[in-house]
Amino acid sequence: MLSGFTIVRNAVTLDYPIVPAIRSILDICDEVVVNVGCSEDGTRDLVAGIGDPRVRILDRVWDFSRGGGTLSFETNQAMAACGGTWGVYIQADEVLHETGAALIRDRLREWDADSRVEGLLVDYLHFYGDFSTIATDRHWYRREVRVVRLGGQIHSFQDAQGFRVGAGDRRVRARVTGARMFHYGWARPPASIRTKILASKAIFTSPVDRLERRAAQEGLNWQPLLRRFADGHPRVAQPWIAARRAAWTGPPIRPRRLYLGHVRLYLSHWIERLTGHRPFEYRNYVEV
Repeated sequence: MLSGFTIVRNAVTLDYPIVPAIRSILDICDEVVVNVGCSEDGTRDLVAGIGDPRVRILDRVWDFSRGGGTLSFETNQAMAACGGTWGVYIQADEVLHETGAALIRDRLREWDADSRVEGLLVDYLHFYGDFSTIATDRHWYRREVRVVRLGGQIHSFQDAQGFRVGAGDRRVRARVTGARMFHYGWARPPASIRTKILASKAIFTSPVDRLERRAAQEGLNWQPLLRRFADGHPRVAQPWIAARRAAWTGPPIRPRRLYLGHVRLYLSHWIERLTGHRPFEYRNYVEV
C-alpha cells in the first residue's frame, strides 16, 4: 500500500495550490492523508471537494508555540496516520509532474526490497515571481526526499523541508528518481505573496519589522541566476496557473540590484558547472 500525506492551513487565504498538489499524487497513491489545520477560510471544504474516497482528512488545531517546528510536528501527525509501507509527501505549494508520478511508482517496485533505500529523491523547479522564471542559486535546494519508508524512525525535520532518521537525526539514505517537483511558493500574484510573508510571523523567527517591510514592497527582490522556463507545467496545475496569470498586475520581480554577497553565488555556480559539485549544499539525505 502506498500512502500520500500533506499538511495545509488557510489554503484559500494564502492561495496555495493544494488541490493540484493532492491530485498530482492521487494517481499513484492508495490513500492521501491531509492534515487540515483549523482555518479561517474554506480550506477544509476545498480539500473535501476533491471528492475522492482516497483523500482522508485529519482535522487538527496547530500549536504555533513550536515556531518553525510546528510544520514538522504536524507533518509527523499526518505521516503517523498513514497505513502504507511507503509514503509520498507533498507540500501545499508543490505539484508533482505526471511523468514523475510514473517514475516514482516504477522506482518503488524496483527498490522496495533493498533495505538500504529509505527514501526517494525528486528534482526541484523553484518558480520565482511568475510561472516562467525559476531560481537556481545554491540557496534553493536542487533535490529533496519526497518518498519515505513508513513505520520506522524516519521523521519530518525542522521546518518540514525534509526528513531525518532517529533521535540523532541521521540523514536519510535515498536514491535519485528523476521525478520533477514544481514549487510554486514564490510564484503567486503579489497580493498572495504579501499575505504569505505576513502569515509567516506566526511561525518563523525572522524579525517582525523585516517581514512587514518585505510584505510592503512591490514585487520580489531580484536574485542572481534566475532562469527562464519554457517547458510545460503539470497538467493538474494548469487551470490554477491560468487563473492567476489572468489576474496578475504589476512587475513580479524588482529591478536588478547587485550586492557583494551575490559574487559568492556566481562563484559557487561557476564551480558547480566546472565540477558538477555544488559547494556548501545543504542536504537532508545521503545518496546510496
